[in-house]
Amino acid sequence: MEIKNIQKEQAWQLRHEVMWPERDLSYVQLSDDDEGIHYGLFADEALISVVSLFIHGEEAQFRKFATKVSSQGKGYGSQLLRHMLREAMLLGVKRIYCNARSNKVSFYEKFGLAVTDKQFTKGGKDYVIMESYCSSEPDLIDNRKEDYHV
Repeated sequence: MEIKNIQKEQAWQLRHEVMWPERDLSYVQLSDDDEGIHYGLFADEALISVVSLFIHGEEAQFRKFATKVSSQGKGYGSQLLRHMLREAMLLGVKRIYCNARSNKVSFYEKFGLAVTDKQFTKGGKDYVIMESYCSSEPDLIDNRKEDYHV
């Protein structure tokens, strides 16, 4: 397993396959993708999971977190998310947030993100904004409760 920075085009393919396969590829392309840091987790040289981080000062949003359906529940996404959160802290981020699909709230809570009072619907799916105020200790992410299956 290897986690590394990837090109936005690599992220687009997996985003499309996992998140919105019924839509055109352009639906998963973000207007600010050029400003993001895109991370990919590879297993046996195959791209398994992606997430994109957008930093604005001391705040950051991670978006378009997707793991191949056949690889979900095996800990790959958790590994990638942990890596990205650690990187964000090392880059000076104090608050990080995401637009979580409502049915994924419990997953993000394992990483210390909390539900806010902001909710919305997009493309027929319900979302809630979740956030975390980052500790100055990146190693604390490693101590968050979660299951490992990798």
